[in-house]
Amino acid sequence: MTELAEAKVKNILGMAQRARRIASGAFAVEQAMRGKKAAFLLIAADAEDESKRKYRKLAAECGVPHAEALTRESLGGCIGKEYRAAAALLDEGFAKKLQGLLAIDEAKE
Repeated sequence: MTELAEAKVKNILGMAQRARRIASGAFAVEQAMRGKKAAFLLIAADAEDESKRKYRKLAAECGVPHAEALTRESLGGCIGKEYRAAAALLDEGFAKKLQGLLAIDEAKE
């Protein structure tokens, strides 16, 4: 991921946090996913393999699109928290913008 793309992803996550449209932490993410409130799941690229498997499976079960990006430290930092393995966007607008940025960055690689 380029530095510019990473900065844009962090910016979107920060705005979503300020708008209170993001769930982070294992319990909150799972609750949002199972409650059909999540629009997109972002998994930290350096999360433990077991955590990644768990979140991917949960996303598939709930029909929520997901991607891997950022580190646990940067994911937590941009939303004002400590390390986070995953964050669920609860707003369709933020989710579409983030998906678009991640798709554009993947296409460049």
